[in-house]
Amino acid sequence: MLLATSAFRRGPSSASVAAALRQRSSPRFFSSVSPTAGDDDDEDVNASPADVDDATVAADATASDVIDSSETSDVPPIAPADSPSDTSSATNTSTKQPEQPGWLHTISLRPSEVVTELNRHIVGQASAKRAVAIAMRNRWRRRQLPPALLKEVTPRNVLMIGPTGCGKTEVARRMAKLSDAPFLKVEATKFTEVGYHGRDVDQIVRDLMDVSMAQTKKRQMEKLREEAKLLVDERILDILVGPSFSGTKGQRESFRGMLDEGLLENQEIEIDVPENLGAAAGKEGDGAVVAFGGDSNAMNAQAMADLMKKLGAVGGGRGGRGGGPPSEKKKIPISEAREVILDIEIEKMLEKVDLKKEAIAAAEESGIVFIDEIDKICSSKDLSSKSADASAEGVQRDLLPLVEGTTISTKYGNVNTDYMLFIASGAFHAVKPSDMLPELQGRLPIRVELNGLTEDDLYKILTEPEANLVIQQIELIKTEDIVLTFDDDALREIAKTAALLNRTVENIGARRLHTVMERIMEEISFQAAEMEKGEEVKVTKELVNERLSDILMTSDLSKYIL
Repeated sequence: MLLATSAFRRGPSSASVAAALRQRSSPRFFSSVSPTAGDDDDEDVNASPADVDDATVAADATASDVIDSSETSDVPPIAPADSPSDTSSATNTSTKQPEQPGWLHTISLRPSEVVTELNRHIVGQASAKRAVAIAMRNRWRRRQLPPALLKEVTPRNVLMIGPTGCGKTEVARRMAKLSDAPFLKVEATKFTEVGYHGRDVDQIVRDLMDVSMAQTKKRQMEKLREEAKLLVDERILDILVGPSFSGTKGQRESFRGMLDEGLLENQEIEIDVPENLGAAAGKEGDGAVVAFGGDSNAMNAQAMADLMKKLGAVGGGRGGRGGGPPSEKKKIPISEAREVILDIEIEKMLEKVDLKKEAIAAAEESGIVFIDEIDKICSSKDLSSKSADASAEGVQRDLLPLVEGTTISTKYGNVNTDYMLFIASGAFHAVKPSDMLPELQGRLPIRVELNGLTEDDLYKILTEPEANLVIQQIELIKTEDIVLTFDDDALREIAKTAALLNRTVENIGARRLHTVMERIMEEISFQAAEMEKGEEVKVTKELVNERLSDILMTSDLSKYIL
């Protein structure tokens, strides 16, 4: 009875439904050569016999023509300001098809735009901002070169020198967000020389590949999401009335009408849900590892994780079909099942995309490695005896081939480091840059010196960045319905005190502002929860002097050092 009334009520919509079905006929096979899915998978264009169904693609084009046209169509939305040159470059360098997918997703910003963006978050350090802006733009310029010259141009690695807390790490971190490139920050002191227990420097490339793989998968999932949404209702109808070729066309159209009207949102259906859906969904090489002994980056942990995946795939798992990932049957409402089915369909489409190939290309051509605290693995040449530390000069020697260019074996395949950008930084308090190995100095040709922060710089840090410390404190207290304000004289007194402590105790840069600010806000933060709603609290210069008086008067300031 329900089916009959629904069919009569939804009769006029059959023409529009039929037109929609004709546009996405045979969705099971059409997705492999659709414009959104085929852009990043060379093998799908060449291999699948079902591709002949797409007459517009297969009639007059070779496999290379399809790749070239898809790549040039991707360039305009990525770099609107440079789209004409990007398009012509993609056409001229069509012979280097294996490298193109890893290049196209990076954003091409002009140096002035990069500096402007960095100024929103970082105060001063103009020389460092200009250096990283030029390095980013050179990555784009290299992609415009002819293939013969392309291989000869290597990135100019950067060495940033400056006291702690002056913005070295923040510059690199903001730069990575701007470029949308695989970015990894490592501490040089965490690595040991080959032959000693610990992590060797090859792990840097393996970790960068995990980052690149995660970014590539996320990017492809967003690209395939709209196409997968078209298949969700079809899969729900398959569960309700059976496949479309089973002769139940009338019932199928009736249920489609009820789905469109939202009459079945509370109806429960039973679906097979992969147990690891959302984390990896059975995709090999997703970057997930099993942690043993608290070291999730250890190679034995990665090898064990890969072995467990393979064993699960061979056995099919609980509810797995065709050697797929383990799954379980769940009975959930259609309103909740849509997202689950959408994720399943996206994972099926991702199986037709060569994620490893694109992730390796992205890491090789756009990868950025930031090596912090590189001065801690240097020993002064003035010392008569050499250090026996396993994290000292031996790590420098191991870094030489990595920075110069070598091939590292990872679980995704061999990765070449010739065109990765390396940025090293260090305070160099106890040692000098000339104490580094000469070969490593030569591999870091661009040297940028960052200045220590003055009182005016500290005041600007409190007021100019978009998410400065003052705004953070105001918003935190605002959650208690308390209005917190700071006088300008109070902010200048905070900056003055922080600069004084940096000069007299230890120079820890902008981090000193955290110490001073927390000292001032300690009493206010403690009492804010018990104050009346809407009460106003003003931080004045007198309040600042009162809170910081004991710090300025006592001679032993060691307990206030971070």
